[in-house]
Amino acid sequence: MASIETDQPDEPAGPARPKAYAGAGITVTYDAGRCLHAARCVGGLPEVFDTGLRPWIQPDGAAPERVAEVVRRCPSGALQYRLSAGPAEEGDRPTSVVRSPLGQLFLRGQLSVTTATGAVRTETRAVLCACGVSGNQPYCDHSGACGKE
Repeated sequence: MASIETDQPDEPAGPARPKAYAGAGITVTYDAGRCLHAARCVGGLPEVFDTGLRPWIQPDGAAPERVAEVVRRCPSGALQYRLSAGPAEEGDRPTSVVRSPLGQLFLRGQLSVTTATGAVRTETRAVLCACGVSGNQPYCDHSGACGKE
């Protein structure tokens, strides 16, 4: 399945549209409204993901396959990628659903997520809110009890 689409005019992706960071071999998109600050990107590949730089994502800082590997570690799906010479990210098979101790649902696979506006989004990774307080439903944004780990 394809990674998150950013050209859906009727569907905002959280507080702002995902930003695209294009490199020679890979484009990485970042949706700040879905980021749960797990820091798997920064810790996994600091030469590409450096919050002290602007822009903070430098896709040419490592080989495209390595960047894709680290992006796939992002539990929330806030980071997505598309290889210039290959397919978009594909979802894990089989699909997995894991509930956190506070109730959030961590999903990985070939997902279709219906948003609060009724739009259906194709996803490979998502963290869904369990408490109903998120301002970015159905995605968790850490604003409620289920995001206070």
